[in-house]
Amino acid sequence: MAQIIEMPKLSDTMTVGTLVKWLKNEGDVVKSGTMLAEVETDKATMELECFFDGTLLKIFAPAGSQVELGAPLCAVGKPGETVEVPVGTAPPPEAKPPQAPEARMEPKPEPVVVKATTPPPAAAAATSAPAVTAPVHAAAPARAEGERVRISPLARKLALEKGVSPANLVGSGPGGRIVRADVLAAQAAGPGKAAPAAAKSGATFGTSLLAKGPIQEERAVPVSTMRGVIAKRLLESKTQIPHFYVEIEVDAGPMLDLRQQLNSALEKEGVKLSVNDFILKGCAEALRRVPTVNGSWEQTQIRYFGAAHVSFAVAIEDGLITPVVRDAHLKSVFAISAEAKSLGKLAKEKKLKPDQFTGGTFCVSNLGMMGIDRFSAIINPPNAAILAVGTTVKKPVVKDDQIVVGQRMSLTLSCDHRVVDGAVGAQFLAALRDLLEKPALLLI
Repeated sequence: MAQIIEMPKLSDTMTVGTLVKWLKNEGDVVKSGTMLAEVETDKATMELECFFDGTLLKIFAPAGSQVELGAPLCAVGKPGETVEVPVGTAPPPEAKPPQAPEARMEPKPEPVVVKATTPPPAAAAATSAPAVTAPVHAAAPARAEGERVRISPLARKLALEKGVSPANLVGSGPGGRIVRADVLAAQAAGPGKAAPAAAKSGATFGTSLLAKGPIQEERAVPVSTMRGVIAKRLLESKTQIPHFYVEIEVDAGPMLDLRQQLNSALEKEGVKLSVNDFILKGCAEALRRVPTVNGSWEQTQIRYFGAAHVSFAVAIEDGLITPVVRDAHLKSVFAISAEAKSLGKLAKEKKLKPDQFTGGTFCVSNLGMMGIDRFSAIINPPNAAILAVGTTVKKPVVKDDQIVVGQRMSLTLSCDHRVVDGAVGAQFLAALRDLLEKPALLLI
């Protein structure tokens, strides 16, 4: 009798899975442990494993389809065995011929009228010089192989900084020389477009150097499984969890100095600690000092965890995911750094396993690396708190009654008021500040 393989639950929040592609075809011989297909969950793309020996007799869900948990995916059995399509299984959608996109009338760019300068006497005897109408995005003239590109030193330096190739530019300086304005015009035109020639003396401009037209194509994109689950969970979190926020600034100078010293001394060993590594370790130790924050609301009870499983937000295509550094309170900052780098790489490749992104007891969201001064994060259920980390900013501060230059970092703790009271949240941030401002404690 043929065995029916159903859509398994590959993550704790998964309700449907998307069949990205089948790795085996109908009629292929498969064994227990063979990977049959790639399935996208709300967290990652994972491989579907076969648990039977036999032949892949029938595929019920085509690639690209969304399948609910427990719905049939395929059948495995003996060669030639007849398999009936399970009741309720939707037939594969018929292919539809591609439709031509609706034609759109785009406004044509206004031309730039360039008045020709008086040619040298010798040239004037052979031909006249009528006014020339050049398009805004004029192509650079073809140059003979080995011909020197005439460009000013300032324009050459600017082109190198902006990543613009001088060979593709139209010079507007004396004798066709490329000047600074030409490089800036090429940059404004964007990649794949030739820069407009800057106007010479007496030129009339019809457009500015700023790009024209729509910022992107108008379109409606179906919500992916991941984006749909993120939207649902964040809405539930924000509407069902009573958030409150506490914020402090810490002196990040000592931590940055220690980080630089360690990275310089251990460079040959391949050690490169990040600010986030110290934050993750600091949070694990702060949870040890204020363990009430390391809990979860369970309606009729509050569960307090004995281990600090610290997760951290990683931005990936079409969403984000929170890999978990398990038992962070027992690991050194060096071990946390190595594990976080490995988990971050797997997250971006969508290769995390369920046990690598589930079971976190506390979460860190760091946008400081993107230049964000401060922000408030939404709690990631079932956690009772999440820490939002801002960038380090140099600013004047008072130290020993003197105004000096300080390096300050903003930390905002979002708390579930059902589990964490205001005083407890303040105690946690005070403990974290003490650890980050005395970072040698994190190396013990």
